[in-house]
This record gives sequence, C-alpha cells and structure tokens, in this order.
Amino acid sequence: MKHITLPYSSLKLCLGVVLFGFLCLTQAAIQVIDDRGKSIALNSPPQRLISLLPSLTESICALGKCSNLVGIDRFSNWPLSIQTLPKLGGISDSNLEGIVQLKPDLVLVDRSSPIIARLEGLNIPVMTFDIKTMADEERALQKMGLALGSNESDRVWKQIQAEITRANKQLDGSQKNMKVYFEVNSAPYAAGRTSFIGELLSRLELNNIIPDSLGTFPKINPEFVVQAKPDIIMLSETRLADMKKRPGWSSIPAISKDRICAFSKEQSDILVRPGPRMGQAALILSQCIAEKVSLAK
Repeated sequence: MKHITLPYSSLKLCLGVVLFGFLCLTQAAIQVIDDRGKSIALNSPPQRLISLLPSLTESICALGKCSNLVGIDRFSNWPLSIQTLPKLGGISDSNLEGIVQLKPDLVLVDRSSPIIARLEGLNIPVMTFDIKTMADEERALQKMGLALGSNESDRVWKQIQAEITRANKQLDGSQKNMKVYFEVNSAPYAAGRTSFIGELLSRLELNNIIPDSLGTFPKINPEFVVQAKPDIIMLSETRLADMKKRPGWSSIPAISKDRICAFSKEQSDILVRPGPRMGQAALILSQCIAEKVSLAK
C-alpha cells in the first residue's frame, strides 16, 4: 500500500476540522438567556418540567407542553388537567425536597424566588422570568418556546393580540377615554400604566388614573383615588364591601353611579397573571365596561 504524506499545514487543517466537529457534538443543543441574563444550556428539550408560578404554568400549557409538567406551585390552577399534579409551595416557600424527588430536567421560576441558588447548588437547571409588561410576556413566550422545543410561541402571541383587538372593538366611543382605577390588592396596590394590566387598559383606549411616574404596581394613598375621581373602578369582588367603607369614596363617580367591575376569583386569576390569557383578560375588561356604562345611560 502506498503511503501518503500530508504537508504540515494540511495536517493542521484536518486536525482543526476534527476538533471543531467534536466541539459541535459536545456543545449543548439548546442555549437560552433567561431574565437574569444567565445562559441556560440544555442537551435536548426537557421532558420533566416544574413550574413555580401560575403564569409560567399557563404559558407552558399554551405552548403545548402541559404533559411534560411533573410539579407546580400551589396557586397554579389552569388548565384543569394540571390540578392533580404535586403542589410544591409558592415563591417564598417552595418545597425543595419535593422538587428534588421529582427529578426535573428544568425548573421555571420567578426571578425573585429565593430557591434559585439552592436548586442550582444541586445542579438542577433553573430558568427565571420577570414579567411585568406585555413585551416581557412576548419575550418570555419566545424564550420558553426555544427552551422547551415548541414552535407555538408566535401563534400564542398572535392570538393574544387578536383577542385584545376584538375587545377594543366591543367598546363604542362613549365607553372609551373613561378614567379607570384598577386595584390589584387591598393595601391598596394599583395597576400602573406601565404594567401589563395598564397596557391592556390603554389598548382599550381607557384612561388609567395612575401616572407613569408611580411605576408598574404602586402602593397608593386611598385619598389619591378620591381626588382622581375615576369613572370606573375595577377590583376583586372579595374587596367590594371594604372599598365602599373607605372615607370619602362614596363621592367617587364610579361608586355613586355604580360603575364598579367586581371580578370573580376565576376572572381575577385571568386578569392579574401576565400569561397567555391576557387576551381573555382584555375581553373581560371590555365586557364589564360595556355593561356598566350601558346600564348607567
């Protein structure tokens, strides 16, 4: 057999090609930057998922990966198919032992969760999210879709936008440009204009009484609402009786004209979660406004 001797430069080239091929084979197949700016490397789409936030659970299911969930936080309750899964606590009291026993390929959490460091200390992959605006949710769907091996993120986002557009069209001119106060909880914390709820109100052409300068979900002085005189008040029905007892609030046009949107527990879940049901949230808002303003005419 005749031996062929390669020039040194050609030999270096061949070795380089082989080395490059090896590196490509060993490099993670999926790499995503989470909301901490940390790179999450996965060799393949995770098959065992844990979600520790309701909005993330809903997004996972909207992306077609509900069957991959093996555990959820105690507040996740939609869709119905996930309600029999093991409950693993909330943001501040996640059950580390329970999570470890479920052997997840990936845990999805809020960026503020204190369990992140402990999970990563056990070499459990963690992907964090910080969703306060609609742009945050669009980005989260894209990143989640990439990490989970789903191509549904664009479809989910387009559906949200279509539902918001439909909600806007359900309101006539007399029902738009009204001053609105949306109370998130009884501290009271309100939905600011820069929050995803505030953005939904804006898309419905409503005037949020909370200025941009106060941030996404500011704690406010109840007297501020009295002075702002909103035409519509939105809150959970569980706080309705308490709200009407607040000093000076009986003079607010929304209360004196009975223009109060008091949402059920199921509706409130949809409204306060920045997830794939934001389009449904817009429809809930527009329906209440249309009913209240029509009744007041």
